[in-house]
Amino acid sequence: MRGSMLLCASSRPRKSRSSRPMSTPAAPQTRAARPAALLTPEGIARVQDALAARDLDGWLLFEFRGQNWISAALLDVGHTTRRAWVLIPRTGEPRALVQAIESSAWRGWPFQMDRYSGWREMEEKLARLVAGRRRLAMEVSARSAVPSVDAVPAGALELVRSLGVEPVSSGDLVSTFHSVWTDEQLADHRRAAEVVAEVGEGALREAADAVRAGQPTTEGALSRWIMERLRAAGVSVDADTHVAVGAGAADPHYAPAGEGQTIRAGDVLMVDLWGRTSSDAVFADQTWMGFLGPALPERVAEVWRAVKGARDAAVELLRARHRAGAEVRGFEVDDAAREVVCARGYGDFFVHRTGHSIDDRLHGSGPNL
Repeated sequence: MRGSMLLCASSRPRKSRSSRPMSTPAAPQTRAARPAALLTPEGIARVQDALAARDLDGWLLFEFRGQNWISAALLDVGHTTRRAWVLIPRTGEPRALVQAIESSAWRGWPFQMDRYSGWREMEEKLARLVAGRRRLAMEVSARSAVPSVDAVPAGALELVRSLGVEPVSSGDLVSTFHSVWTDEQLADHRRAAEVVAEVGEGALREAADAVRAGQPTTEGALSRWIMERLRAAGVSVDADTHVAVGAGAADPHYAPAGEGQTIRAGDVLMVDLWGRTSSDAVFADQTWMGFLGPALPERVAEVWRAVKGARDAAVELLRARHRAGAEVRGFEVDDAAREVVCARGYGDFFVHRTGHSIDDRLHGSGPNL
């Protein structure tokens, strides 16, 4: 941009953009239902193969009022008000144990189902359901090390353990059967990501134009500008943004009070924005950083080079493992990025993880980086 006061550096590599103007709404997309992975014989067979590979006797899913959001999504149940248990055994047919008044919520369940009335009957039938099974996957995490999959209440775990069962984290199963996107979800995410990128980059230009015109905007006003553009482009569901300058730009979850700070020449500007096209779509979530001035100060450039190097190291590790057909875990990617930042002397300021899972929740249940 010739003559612009804005020198900006994206926080991530970008693909070529669509020529669709931001004012053209993206059509809401439908996606293949995620629960289909579990609700077909083929899906159950895939789960059972995974259980055998991990030497698990089954996957025990607990559901109550959506407390375990993972099981609620996988099982495709409606609103529930009573406890329910589903066992997918290592071999054999799955079986559900539900309260007698909840039949309508479970009408889509295609396998065996048992019912209970009172709590005593529930415990007796649960004992029979898990009898002879030693290790069952559940949505738990030792010491809550991975809270995004620590979704079963302590009391329910106490009951399961009293039946002689060892609950084992289902984290890898969740990654495989809940957090992996379908082709339709990927396409929808990419459409939303194009819009989010256009709005994010446009917000940097908007701030630069305001400073150049001698009418600087504020963090709050730029946030409203972003939200209006996301709504106009059809990426408004659960959308939000963080806009920050100066010290606030170093706080990943900064939120201004009222109008916040005025965005002035010489400021480092952070724009974090996200949204999706429908309530069951996958989010697009991006962070953009810019500097408002005719030349980038060396200190700012030095920090940017450290961040860029960390990003590139993380992406290269992912690509290398993918090419080799090798497993990669989130902490390994974080380590690769963190090593670069620490080598540049900024490790003490790296207070946020490298990245997070995204699915039909902004912070999803798959691996974080």
